[in-house]
Order: sequence, then C-alpha cells, then structure tokens
Amino acid sequence: MPVIKPISDLRNYTEVTGNVSYGNRVYLTKNGHGNITMIDMKELDDLEKELALYKFKYEMAIAEQSIRTEGTVSEDELAKELGVKL
Repeated sequence: MPVIKPISDLRNYTEVTGNVSYGNRVYLTKNGHGNITMIDMKELDDLEKELALYKFKYEMAIAEQSIRTEGTVSEDELAKELGVKL
C-alpha cells in the first residue's frame, strides 16, 4: 500500500523518511497532486540497472533487425569505409 503524505509533512523529515524502505515508496503531494516520490537508494540503483539492461536489449534487437534486413559488410569494406589499413 503506497504511503501518500502532503509535502508539508517534510517539516518532520525523520518521520517521513522512516516510512521509506525497499519496495515501499513515499509519495508527497502538493495541493492534492503528486509532486515528489521518495525511494530507497538500493531500489533506485536496482531500477536504474534494470532500465539500462532493457535499453541495451532494445538496441541489440534493433541491431539484429538491421543485420537481417540490410546485411553486414566485410572486414575489407569496413576498413575502406573507415579509412584504415589492415
């Protein structure tokens, strides 16, 4: 169950942060609308790692599709295009 509190409760910072734990965020509202979310740092790190993994998988899928539709270039063609000698 999410913890939703008005942002004015931050006056008692210790009490508000005491409600934050892994998997248990605190949502702060301003004038009845969502404004800020407090999240456990370990959970944030895990979410960022997961997001990076999804982005990587997405880019790999795009690259694989490109290989299927456009093919690849040979080592010699790549060297020529980059202007390097093998």
